Amino acid sequence: MRLTIIGTGYVGLVTGTCFADMGNDVLCLDVNRDKIALLKSGGIPIHEPELDMLVQRNVAAGRLCFSHDYDEAVAYADLLFIAVGTPPDGDGSADLQYVLSAAREIGQRITRPMVVVGKSTVPVGTADKVRCAITEVLALRGVDVSFAVISNPEFLKEGSAIEDFMKPDRIIIGSNDEHATAVMRQLYAPFNRNHDKLIIMDVRSAELTKYAANAMLATRISFMNELANLAETLGADIEFVRRGIGSDPRIGTHFLYAGCGYGGSCFPKDIQALIKTAVQHGHELKVLQAVESANEAQKNILFSKLRSFYANRGGLDGKVIALWGLAFKPNTDDMRKAPSQTLIRQLLNAGALVRAYDPVAKEEALRQMGDWRGLECCNSAREAVEGSHALVIVTEWKEFRSPDFFHLAANLIDGAIFDGRNLYDPAALHGVGLYYDSIGRAAVLPPVY
Repeated sequence: MRLTIIGTGYVGLVTGTCFADMGNDVLCLDVNRDKIALLKSGGIPIHEPELDMLVQRNVAAGRLCFSHDYDEAVAYADLLFIAVGTPPDGDGSADLQYVLSAAREIGQRITRPMVVVGKSTVPVGTADKVRCAITEVLALRGVDVSFAVISNPEFLKEGSAIEDFMKPDRIIIGSNDEHATAVMRQLYAPFNRNHDKLIIMDVRSAELTKYAANAMLATRISFMNELANLAETLGADIEFVRRGIGSDPRIGTHFLYAGCGYGGSCFPKDIQALIKTAVQHGHELKVLQAVESANEAQKNILFSKLRSFYANRGGLDGKVIALWGLAFKPNTDDMRKAPSQTLIRQLLNAGALVRAYDPVAKEEALRQMGDWRGLECCNSAREAVEGSHALVIVTEWKEFRSPDFFHLAANLIDGAIFDGRNLYDPAALHGVGLYYDSIGRAAVLPPVY
């Protein structure tokens, strides 16, 4: 099949590349000429494991190409995916200007029947707006062309997007058009061989399904974080609690890890957009309002622990804090709404200096925070620790899971670790003489001899 993907951001580039890898001919369009030039030169504008090799392979095979020309893109295929960004508007609602702009560009150029697929995460009713935008432009042109607008939301996790796309646990198709549904069944057939993963529903239900999925996951995170804070006060261990409730098949084990809050490009934006959608239709989503509020509060937890620790040690002013992890999660360089940014800002405002390290997000950190006085981005975890008073862990990268604790004990001036992801066994750190404070567990004091 021949496909056009409008937008070469995270969703668009992964989607186009994976479809090409299954033998389809794919053109990815972006109005950002610099991004297209980068892609044509072999570069990748985002960090996603294995994506660079996949892009190179399919470009070399002639199945994947890039363009900034809408004329070429619309003429290329009869199946067009809109995968542009939907950033939060000033009031928290999703900004649809790029989605509707793409729809109008399509309307100005279509000359034959087409299927337009909404891949972006959008509020319920967006497909209707896309259909109206295309229809209005066709009317101005005096052209009568049949087309269908359907929804095919993505469920990709940053850091494992290729595997998520190639081995989906479900494929949601929101369609009221039999021909469009048949086309999508054919397109997804290679991903659907073991058992039928396609779930066909109406368009509005598909649009809501995407928001509902992210809202549920965010709810589990905030619930566990609030429970962790209570466990710590009560003298319980949230890790034991997590295992205890996760063994119940009605609950399951996923998204039950306590931490220092969620971030990224999806959960914060989508929760706000769903809350706003409800308000616009006369509903109040009280649970999601609490989820968002709890998450914002949780981003302060590490600073609170550091401030308490240093309250009787001269305060944070002048202290050097090593920070491991800048991205909002491992295997990505995405720092949007990352807890690290909240913590760094708080530490700098308190007069501390921050020596930060992240395996892949250094360049992005310099782009966003390069002018923050008192912040240094280091080239290794060890470099960040050297000369620091304490270490704080914000992102659970694999390389942080088994550090040399004796090296940390010898190099951290105050011998303290604050773990926002509960990576370590408290007993192990007690044995090497480190103070260890994590989330939802009692702080471990070094032995007194």
